[in-house]
Amino acid sequence: MDTLVTTAPAPAPTAAPAALRRLYFVRFAFAAVWAALLFATADTLGPLSAALLVIYPLFDVTCAVVDVRSAAADGGPVRHLYLNIALSAATTVGLALAAASGIPAVLRVWGAWAVTAGLVQLVVGVARRRMGGQWAMIASGGISTLAGASFAAQAGAADANLTSLAGYAFLGGVFFLVSALRLGRAAKGA
Repeated sequence: MDTLVTTAPAPAPTAAPAALRRLYFVRFAFAAVWAALLFATADTLGPLSAALLVIYPLFDVTCAVVDVRSAAADGGPVRHLYLNIALSAATTVGLALAAASGIPAVLRVWGAWAVTAGLVQLVVGVARRRMGGQWAMIASGGISTLAGASFAAQAGAADANLTSLAGYAFLGGVFFLVSALRLGRAAKGA
Protein backbone atom coordinates (compact mmCIF):
# COMPACT_ATOMS: atom_id res chain seq x y z
CA MET A 1 0.00 0.00 0.00
CA ASP A 2 1.42 3.29 -1.07
CA THR A 3 0.97 6.27 1.15
CA LEU A 4 0.65 9.62 -0.47
CA VAL A 5 2.54 12.22 1.50
CA THR A 6 1.71 15.79 0.81
CA THR A 7 3.31 18.82 2.26
CA ALA A 8 1.87 22.22 2.51
CA PRO A 9 3.51 24.69 0.20
CA ALA A 10 6.08 26.88 1.86
CA PRO A 11 4.67 30.28 2.68
CA ALA A 12 5.62 32.93 0.19
CA PRO A 13 8.34 35.19 1.48
CA THR A 14 6.98 38.49 2.62
CA ALA A 15 8.26 41.91 1.74
CA ALA A 16 8.77 42.85 5.40
CA PRO A 17 12.29 41.43 5.80
CA ALA A 18 13.41 43.09 2.55
CA ALA A 19 11.92 46.43 3.60
CA LEU A 20 13.47 46.08 7.04
CA ARG A 21 16.83 45.26 5.47
CA ARG A 22 16.72 48.42 3.33
CA LEU A 23 15.68 50.46 6.35
CA TYR A 24 18.60 49.08 8.35
CA PHE A 25 21.07 50.02 5.60
CA VAL A 26 19.68 53.58 5.56
CA ARG A 27 19.91 53.75 9.34
CA PHE A 28 23.55 52.65 9.23
CA ALA A 29 24.47 55.28 6.63
CA PHE A 30 22.65 58.02 8.53
CA ALA A 31 24.28 57.04 11.84
CA ALA A 32 27.76 57.03 10.31
CA VAL A 33 27.38 60.48 8.77
CA TRP A 34 25.62 61.90 11.84
CA ALA A 35 28.30 60.53 14.19
CA ALA A 36 31.10 62.04 12.09
CA LEU A 37 29.41 65.44 12.09
CA LEU A 38 28.70 65.37 15.82
CA PHE A 39 32.20 64.16 16.61
CA ALA A 40 33.60 67.16 14.75
CA THR A 41 31.53 69.52 16.94
CA ALA A 42 31.40 67.50 20.19
CA ASP A 43 33.41 69.84 22.41
CA THR A 44 30.86 72.63 22.38
CA LEU A 45 27.13 72.91 22.09
CA GLY A 46 26.70 75.27 19.17
CA PRO A 47 23.97 75.65 16.56
CA LEU A 48 25.25 72.77 14.40
CA SER A 49 25.60 70.28 17.27
CA ALA A 50 22.22 71.35 18.70
CA ALA A 51 20.59 70.81 15.30
CA LEU A 52 22.25 67.40 14.99
CA LEU A 53 20.99 66.42 18.43
CA VAL A 54 17.41 67.22 17.47
CA ILE A 55 17.68 65.60 14.04
CA TYR A 56 18.77 62.20 15.37
CA PRO A 57 15.60 61.28 17.32
CA LEU A 58 13.49 62.92 14.61
CA PHE A 59 15.11 60.57 12.09
CA ASP A 60 14.36 57.72 14.49
CA VAL A 61 10.68 58.72 14.46
CA THR A 62 10.68 58.64 10.66
CA CYS A 63 12.35 55.23 10.57
CA ALA A 64 9.92 53.83 13.13
CA VAL A 65 6.98 55.05 11.04
CA VAL A 66 8.42 53.30 7.98
CA ASP A 67 9.00 50.20 10.12
CA VAL A 68 5.40 50.26 11.41
CA ARG A 69 4.04 50.47 7.88
CA SER A 70 6.04 47.49 6.64
CA ALA A 71 5.41 45.43 9.79
CA ALA A 72 1.67 46.19 9.76
CA ALA A 73 1.41 45.23 6.08
CA ASP A 74 3.01 41.90 6.97
CA GLY A 75 0.89 41.33 10.05
CA GLY A 76 3.91 41.74 12.33
CA PRO A 77 3.98 43.24 15.81
CA VAL A 78 3.76 47.03 15.86
CA ARG A 79 2.71 47.96 19.40
CA HIS A 80 6.27 48.47 20.63
CA LEU A 81 7.15 50.40 17.49
CA TYR A 82 4.43 52.92 18.37
CA LEU A 83 6.03 53.26 21.79
CA ASN A 84 9.36 53.93 20.10
CA ILE A 85 7.75 56.67 17.99
CA ALA A 86 6.35 58.34 21.11
CA LEU A 87 9.67 58.09 22.97
CA SER A 88 11.67 59.50 20.07
CA ALA A 89 9.19 62.32 19.47
CA ALA A 90 9.34 63.29 23.14
CA THR A 91 13.13 63.09 23.03
CA THR A 92 13.21 65.43 20.04
CA VAL A 93 11.38 68.05 22.10
CA GLY A 94 13.43 67.27 25.19
CA LEU A 95 16.73 67.66 23.36
CA ALA A 96 15.62 70.95 21.80
CA LEU A 97 14.93 72.26 25.30
CA ALA A 98 18.03 70.68 26.86
CA ALA A 99 20.31 72.17 24.21
CA ALA A 100 19.48 75.60 25.63
CA SER A 101 20.68 74.46 29.06
CA GLY A 102 23.99 72.90 28.08
CA ILE A 103 25.77 69.61 27.55
CA PRO A 104 24.91 68.06 30.95
CA ALA A 105 21.18 68.51 30.29
CA VAL A 106 21.61 67.01 26.82
CA LEU A 107 23.42 64.00 28.26
CA ARG A 108 20.64 63.43 30.80
CA VAL A 109 17.89 63.57 28.17
CA TRP A 110 19.85 61.42 25.73
CA GLY A 111 20.62 58.97 28.53
CA ALA A 112 16.95 58.61 29.46
CA TRP A 113 16.10 58.06 25.79
CA ALA A 114 18.89 55.49 25.35
CA VAL A 115 17.64 53.49 28.33
CA THR A 116 13.97 53.48 27.31
CA ALA A 117 14.53 53.09 23.56
CA GLY A 118 17.06 50.35 24.25
CA LEU A 119 14.49 48.40 26.22
CA VAL A 120 11.96 48.82 23.40
CA GLN A 121 14.55 47.73 20.82
CA LEU A 122 15.34 44.69 22.92
CA VAL A 123 11.65 43.70 23.08
CA VAL A 124 11.12 44.27 19.33
CA GLY A 125 14.25 42.27 18.49
CA VAL A 126 13.08 39.36 20.62
CA ALA A 127 9.62 39.51 19.01
CA ARG A 128 11.23 39.41 15.53
CA ARG A 129 13.87 36.78 16.24
CA ARG A 130 12.17 34.21 14.00
CA MET A 131 12.63 36.60 11.08
CA GLY A 132 16.39 36.22 11.43
CA GLY A 133 19.10 38.83 11.75
CA GLN A 134 17.78 40.13 15.05
CA TRP A 135 20.49 39.07 17.49
CA ALA A 136 22.34 42.32 16.70
CA MET A 137 19.18 44.33 17.49
CA ILE A 138 18.78 42.44 20.76
CA ALA A 139 22.41 43.13 21.69
CA SER A 140 22.08 46.75 20.59
CA GLY A 141 19.02 47.22 22.79
CA GLY A 142 20.86 45.84 25.80
CA ILE A 143 23.94 47.96 25.14
CA SER A 144 21.79 51.06 24.60
CA THR A 145 20.20 50.57 27.99
CA LEU A 146 23.60 50.38 29.68
CA ALA A 147 25.00 53.29 27.65
CA GLY A 148 22.06 55.47 28.63
CA ALA A 149 22.95 55.05 32.28
CA SER A 150 26.54 56.03 31.53
CA PHE A 151 25.42 59.20 29.69
CA ALA A 152 23.47 60.29 32.74
CA ALA A 153 26.56 59.66 34.88
CA GLN A 154 28.75 61.65 32.45
CA ALA A 155 26.44 64.63 32.81
CA GLY A 156 27.99 65.37 36.18
CA ALA A 157 31.57 65.43 34.87
CA ALA A 158 33.36 68.76 34.67
CA ASP A 159 34.60 68.01 31.16
CA ALA A 160 31.30 66.65 29.79
CA ASN A 161 31.12 66.65 26.00
CA LEU A 162 29.12 65.01 23.23
CA THR A 163 31.82 62.64 21.94
CA SER A 164 30.27 59.61 23.61
CA LEU A 165 26.97 60.29 21.81
CA ALA A 166 28.77 60.17 18.46
CA GLY A 167 30.34 56.84 19.37
CA TYR A 168 27.01 55.52 20.60
CA ALA A 169 25.26 56.47 17.36
CA PHE A 170 27.99 54.94 15.22
CA LEU A 171 27.94 51.69 17.18
CA GLY A 172 24.15 51.60 16.85
CA GLY A 173 24.59 52.07 13.11
CA VAL A 174 27.01 49.14 12.99
CA PHE A 175 24.39 46.97 14.69
CA PHE A 176 21.87 48.02 12.02
CA LEU A 177 24.40 47.10 9.33
CA VAL A 178 24.99 43.69 10.88
CA SER A 179 21.26 43.06 11.10
CA ALA A 180 20.77 44.11 7.47
CA LEU A 181 23.48 41.69 6.37
CA ARG A 182 22.06 38.90 8.53
CA LEU A 183 18.55 39.49 7.14
CA GLY A 184 20.03 39.13 3.65
CA ARG A 185 21.61 35.80 4.59
CA ALA A 186 18.40 34.61 6.23
CA ALA A 187 16.45 35.46 3.05
CA LYS A 188 18.92 33.54 0.88
CA GLY A 189 18.71 30.54 3.20
CA ALA A 190 14.91 30.46 3.12
